[in-house]
Formats: sequence, C-alpha cells, structure tokens
Amino acid sequence: MTTSYKKLWKLLIDRDLKKRDLEKLAGVSHYTMNKLTHGDNVTTDVLGRICKALNVSIDDIMEFVED
Repeated sequence: MTTSYKKLWKLLIDRDLKKRDLEKLAGVSHYTMNKLTHGDNVTTDVLGRICKALNVSIDDIMEFVED
C-alpha cells in the first residue's frame, strides 16, 4: 500500500496555488515538498500543518492506494 497525494495537487490547482505557495503557507521545507511530490512518507506534523494552512482535513489531501 502506498500513499498518494494526488488530492493535494488537485486542490492546489483548484485554488490556483503553486507548491512554493504551499511551502510558505504551511511552513514546510522544499525538501519536504519534494518528498510529497514523490509520494514518500512525511510526518503527521507536516500533514497537519498543510491541512491547517489549507483549512481541509487529512482525507482531502491524501489517500492510501493499493500497489
């Protein structure tokens, strides 16, 4: 089972935001954003900051998918 952040990328497009904008809004590093881009694991703290910055819940930005 892998993590998919496609919902997050779609949300950014819908809100006309770039990844760089999200870095600033959520206070996450470029390295962390790169991990998200590649579907790697990040901490729940990072996911929480992103949810708070975008005013969404966790299931609005990620999901688990079968390999």
